[in-house]
Amino acid sequence: MHSGFKVKSDYTVIGIDGGGSKTRGRLVFGDQHVQRVIGSTRVGVVGFTEACERVVQLISDLTQDAGIEKSEIDAVVVGVAGIWLEEERKRFSHLLKVIAKDSGFNLHDMIATSDAEIALRGAIGTNPGIMLIAGTGTITLGKNVKGELIRSGGWGIEIDDEGSGAWIGKKGLSACVKAIDGRGMSTSLLDSLSDRYPQIQLKHPRSIVSAFMDKVFEYHHLTPMVLEEAEKGDKVCLNIVKEAAERLYENIEAVAKNIQGESKTVSFLGGLLENNTMVSKELLSRIKKGGNFTVIDPKGTALDGAIELSFELASGSEDI
Repeated sequence: MHSGFKVKSDYTVIGIDGGGSKTRGRLVFGDQHVQRVIGSTRVGVVGFTEACERVVQLISDLTQDAGIEKSEIDAVVVGVAGIWLEEERKRFSHLLKVIAKDSGFNLHDMIATSDAEIALRGAIGTNPGIMLIAGTGTITLGKNVKGELIRSGGWGIEIDDEGSGAWIGKKGLSACVKAIDGRGMSTSLLDSLSDRYPQIQLKHPRSIVSAFMDKVFEYHHLTPMVLEEAEKGDKVCLNIVKEAAERLYENIEAVAKNIQGESKTVSFLGGLLENNTMVSKELLSRIKKGGNFTVIDPKGTALDGAIELSFELASGSEDI
């Protein structure tokens, strides 16, 4: 139990951004920041138990790095890829607390949520607006003046994720086999694919299937090649990029419908839209045609969002 009033700098908080490939953790106490990066905590990849065990170990390592006791932690906010439904959050949160207790400490003030939600907070803060994340996968989140969340996309490549890196790679692979069959236009992507992967021999076209089934490459591995060939002027790849931008724009529009009459600011996150890629250029062009949107730089990262939320949680639980 706390006594007296605490200012923000008096709290010790932890924010965790559990992405699909890496998990970033940050401990903040006073003006000190301690950070660590570990492997994936995506539930769909490592499972609930392993994900929670990795998060608990990360919390322990951060406190050890900072030279503080685990009991000094005021709040923890964990955003993890693969949990969105309320029952998933509750399951993750419960399991996290159980494993932490088995490790000798309690996680009283803790929130477990999706990595997309902490990314939204990091990107637009407490303001209404829209955030589009496009990397290997894609999801669009919006927040209205009431603080309600609106979501579009994020269904996964097996079902949807149109416009994502994996989708672009899948479309590119499909274009290659169509070119081989004569069902589609020829594309320089086919030569790029065979140059990149010696297992693929164009004189034996079905070697593409074998290489894919053997996981020599995955859809998103083709994405840079599609973008590169599009930059060189390959019509097939250029059309894929343009279609990707259109599909991503559809998600922005879908979310915007639910925040009508409010400020339509949009922030981009994710490797597919950062570093001025051709997809981001096409998307910006499409947004200008659609009008009524203002593209702004994200205020911060998903980890920044988790830290902000953890400070809110700590101050909200303060017993004054």
